[in-house]
Amino acid sequence: MSKASVYEAKTESFIQPILDSMNFELVDVEYVKEGGMNYLRAYIDKEGGITVDDCEVVARQMNEILDREDYIPDSYTFEVSSPGLGRPLKKEKDYVRNMNKEIEIRTYRAINKSKEFYGLLKAYDKDTVTITDEDGNETTFNKSDIALIRQALDF
Repeated sequence: MSKASVYEAKTESFIQPILDSMNFELVDVEYVKEGGMNYLRAYIDKEGGITVDDCEVVARQMNEILDREDYIPDSYTFEVSSPGLGRPLKKEKDYVRNMNKEIEIRTYRAINKSKEFYGLLKAYDKDTVTITDEDGNETTFNKSDIALIRQALDF
């Protein structure tokens, strides 16, 4: 297990009770290096969407825990934010939330001369994702072939 995975798992265990008490959902935690800086990020959501004030309350409570537990020896910045519209589907609850909704799939290699697919999410399991396009055609993808899967953005 990488050190990032350890930090993420530990952060999840500390932040989850805070979020549960507020009826918020933990979407993801990531520990990444960007531009020479380390970032620990928690993405949270709730019915109706998360606000800046919600993020601030969670960050304040979590910062106390991070200072007390001090389990990340590196210098880092802790951030709490909403997951944003274009977030990828990662966890089972992401798939559940997006059942029968329009999703976008991008594949690593061309399938039937295309690398981009749009359709309604109809089924998924640990290995595959099935969508139905606007013509009613069903396509099943191996997750190992998927570079990106997210809710489609309509503008």
